[in-house]
Amino acid sequence: MIEVNVCIGSACHLKGAYNVIANLKKIIEEKHLGDKIEIKAAFCLGHCTKGVSVKIDNGEVISVKENEVDSFFNKYIAGRL
Repeated sequence: MIEVNVCIGSACHLKGAYNVIANLKKIIEEKHLGDKIEIKAAFCLGHCTKGVSVKIDNGEVISVKENEVDSFFNKYIAGRL
């Protein structure tokens, strides 16, 4: 199971955290990956100045903008499946 933590703290909330979560859930549903990927909300992952902070399996924190969710998923998540 891949664990994807998306920051919903103040800065990330303002940068579209809930839209990033919604887009990730949509991709997971479309690809029927609900049994392989778990989306979790998190507070401050420490990268408040860029896009929405996302951490995969307690690894590197990546800043994701709302319009980059597809490319983020393909680059950082799809290869782990």
